[in-house]
Amino acid sequence: MAHARYKLLVDALAADIRSGRLLPGTRLPTHRQLAAKEGLALVTATRVYAELEAMGLVSGETGRGTFVRETSLTPGLGIDQHAAAAGMVDLNFNYPSLPGQAELLRVALRQLASSGDLEALLRYQPHGGRPHERAAVARHLACRGLAVEGDQVMIVNGAQHGLAVTVMALLRPGDVVAIDALTYPGFKVLAEANRLELAPISTTDQGLDLDALDRLCRNRQVRAVYTMPTLHNPLGWVMSAQRRQQLVSIARRHGLLIIEDAAYAFLAQDPPAPLAALAPEITVYVSGLSKSVATGLRVGFVAAPAKWVPAIERAIRATTWNTPGVMTAIACGWLDDGTVARLEAEKRQDAMTRQSLAGDVLAGLRCVRHPASYFLWLPLAEEVRADQVAMALERERISVSTAEPFATSAHVPHAIRLALGSAELNALKEALEKVKRVIGTYSY
Repeated sequence: MAHARYKLLVDALAADIRSGRLLPGTRLPTHRQLAAKEGLALVTATRVYAELEAMGLVSGETGRGTFVRETSLTPGLGIDQHAAAAGMVDLNFNYPSLPGQAELLRVALRQLASSGDLEALLRYQPHGGRPHERAAVARHLACRGLAVEGDQVMIVNGAQHGLAVTVMALLRPGDVVAIDALTYPGFKVLAEANRLELAPISTTDQGLDLDALDRLCRNRQVRAVYTMPTLHNPLGWVMSAQRRQQLVSIARRHGLLIIEDAAYAFLAQDPPAPLAALAPEITVYVSGLSKSVATGLRVGFVAAPAKWVPAIERAIRATTWNTPGVMTAIACGWLDDGTVARLEAEKRQDAMTRQSLAGDVLAGLRCVRHPASYFLWLPLAEEVRADQVAMALERERISVSTAEPFATSAHVPHAIRLALGSAELNALKEALEKVKRVIGTYSY
């Protein structure tokens, strides 16, 4: 009978939320109040809310209570939403493009068509790429402060694939990976698929809380740390040289593998040396050309200690065998002729222009950002709920992400992450003005 009453209560509350009788943002009774009202044991009342939370209908917030969630948001808002719907201004995903990039591709295709290497591109390639292509990437990485040999480089299908093969090759189900409490959602997906345990570490204004990381490693058997020391997504910080040395020292002391994600590193002007340069024997460096050149150019690269290269190459073989020969040839040609370096410099300037615009329009709001990044983080006031803001902006035909896709801990802050790199500048300005207005309507 108690089980039947528990299920009936879950169903009744779910129906009230879905029908709108309980509005988004409504604070529900405390667990004790619900138990007293319905004549339930406290543990049963807690189970009711846990089931509603698992259904995506409520969210429990430490110190604040349990709230009805906004359920009419576009499914998959955040990492799973592949593109904004037609007519939407996309402030959710970054796919920065510059004028003339399409013509660059036309020229590259014509040059490739006239080359004598076409027959080779139709055949299977070595799993990590052809030697001269790996050498081209190594030269590119040297410009980023990372000196590696070509045979330490593996060419992959974008940075996400690089992270995937690194995880497949070097980690095992159940391994504990230290990670920022707010981080790149794509790594969360990989962790879930590979059954890794993520151990969230709080962040400071200067980046990952290194004291907290050290305490975690003393108390638990941590296998790896995943980090973005140069232009963190979504918070935009760049870790100082001193803190990088501290992180390396902790990793060596506790035997950690470092996974360094440098997908946005090209936007930071003269950053400190990569972790892979400071600790080459324990660091895997992952990056790609999706942001610096084009999202459709699915060419990325992994640089690793020689001892781990065979395992990573096996993971490449198991997933894609090798990168497409044509795409890799174009990408490496652009690395060698300076096109990538030029595009990176131009996109760095473009990002600075967009950040300056955002700073002007959003004046008065708290913004966490880097002056040359393609995104910014808007923490919301205590009384403002992120799901309501996101829904209101969706009605304004603006797509944004809440903090949920980025959060690795039970505490999900009320914040909005804005991607600045996809909309045309005039459309971006209008969209940011609407963002400020909508946030203002929920503040009091």
